[in-house]
Amino acid sequence: MNTKVITFFNNKGGVGKTSLVYHLAWMFSEQRKRVVAVDLDPQANLTSAFLDEGKLEALWDLDNEANTIYRAIQPLTGVGDLREPVLQRITTDLYLLPGDVALSAFEENLANVWPDSMGDNNLYRPFRILTAFWQVMQLAAKKVEADMLLVDVGPNLGAINRSVLISTDYVIIPLGADLFSLQGLKNLGPTLRNWRSLWKKRLDNWSKPEFSLPKGDMQPSGYLCQQHSVRLNRPVKAYDKWVNRIPAVYRESVLNEPAQNLKLEDDPLCLATIKHYRSLIPLSQEHRKPVFRLTSADGAIGSHALAVQEAYGDFLTLAKKIAGKTGIAL
Repeated sequence: MNTKVITFFNNKGGVGKTSLVYHLAWMFSEQRKRVVAVDLDPQANLTSAFLDEGKLEALWDLDNEANTIYRAIQPLTGVGDLREPVLQRITTDLYLLPGDVALSAFEENLANVWPDSMGDNNLYRPFRILTAFWQVMQLAAKKVEADMLLVDVGPNLGAINRSVLISTDYVIIPLGADLFSLQGLKNLGPTLRNWRSLWKKRLDNWSKPEFSLPKGDMQPSGYLCQQHSVRLNRPVKAYDKWVNRIPAVYRESVLNEPAQNLKLEDDPLCLATIKHYRSLIPLSQEHRKPVFRLTSADGAIGSHALAVQEAYGDFLTLAKKIAGKTGIAL
């Protein structure tokens, strides 16, 4: 049975995708779910959140191992096949499939074979390349008996992200409370539907596949809104006009449904409003741990200690909501 793939995706940057994947990977692992966090952003920000520069340099220097996602799929750029990935063990139930800045080199291969997958010739190679991410992720999950794969991607609608999304079972969309996020949402919804439709045509075209293929469900499972500023636990008025347009735009653009006149706090499709945690974030980055695991020894004292406790509750609640949306038992 294939392991569920949950991807956090928005074609607009700066909406907190990487931080979300990082913290949720930790939280799910604390709930005794075996997690593989997958870095499919060529900038490799998720990898740098888990590993310090020394470990990262040593990792990238070992070029004879499939110790990054790119090195696992790199043989496909020639005449070879996929290699079994080498994972980084973070904790007992948390593993990382590291990213690689070289991953951007694979974009052209993916773009070139996309039309070939609708041809009449041998389809083995085109499909092997298009589903390389999914194949490697499933190998990684099987290797450690993972319960889920949490995926971070870059902010674009290119060939890499198209292959990530056809590998995805559930899509969660992080948003900012601004015009750019709303505009990105309007682009994202039709793109997801188009990719889903085009992938189904390709699956139908290769009626007798020679290896397992992802279904490409890309099921929208809700959105999260990044909180810009807070006054009395509510967004300041400057952002209200953008925040309260999100429920309607999400339904129209992503779900292709009629808009509903809802406020963000009343929308069941809004999984959470993500707080800033301000000065906790630098502490989290310095000590390579999520904000909710910071201790007094890390500098989380006084009001910071209370914020750490609140952060734990916030991410636990969010993890439970995502588990419910994706059919994962906690």
